[in-house]
Amino acid sequence: MSALIFIVFVLAGIVKGVIGMGLPTVAVALLGMLMAPQEAAAILVIPSLVTNLAQLLAGPRLGALSRRFGLLVAGIVAGTLLAAAAGATQAPAAAHALLGAALVAYAVLGLGQVRFAVDGARERLLALPVGAATGAITALTGVFVIPAVPFVQATGLEKDELVQALGLCFTASTLALGAALLWTGQFHAALGWASVLAVAPAMLGMYLGQLLRARISAAVFRRWFLLALLASGVIFLVKYVRHA
Repeated sequence: MSALIFIVFVLAGIVKGVIGMGLPTVAVALLGMLMAPQEAAAILVIPSLVTNLAQLLAGPRLGALSRRFGLLVAGIVAGTLLAAAAGATQAPAAAHALLGAALVAYAVLGLGQVRFAVDGARERLLALPVGAATGAITALTGVFVIPAVPFVQATGLEKDELVQALGLCFTASTLALGAALLWTGQFHAALGWASVLAVAPAMLGMYLGQLLRARISAAVFRRWFLLALLASGVIFLVKYVRHA
């Protein structure tokens, strides 16, 4: 592994450690300057899975969150596999543009202090369709953010609970997407070793990010969280415009 790729995964891991998400987006954006997007996505599979599992298991409320968001997770897995079966893993560029626009819109509203809330009854009603939509978008774009992340944030979880709940969703998404890529032949042994080597720098960065998260307030965390969503959306829109 080159020093540049090592640095990319450390930086992506730091972002994930601080806000609980962002490793695929940061890594793909930077690796895209060095290699084909398909190769970058394949290298991400194992470090993404390992860091998501670490995020999931590090929090104090795994059992309670698993029960609470079980329908959401089921929808994510089903949506990903069904969309992959329909050929969605060969994503059109327009899918990335729509994802970017949704991320930007949500982040701007959040930074403008427009709050979203989902109560208990609506949470149970919306969990399965929100999960299915997230899975379909994951199969299209390889990014597991919309609409699951805004939905989970709107349930009112505290900082560390939110990070663990996102770890639950992202672990399910990574496993489902990895299975879909294996099924379609887009993840294979030739890239597996590079993916394994990327685990160490990603975990190092995540550890550093977690240390930083422990030292910031809930308000600062929320602002960083929304800024990261905004940056992710801008990255997707810029990539779409450049390749249009």
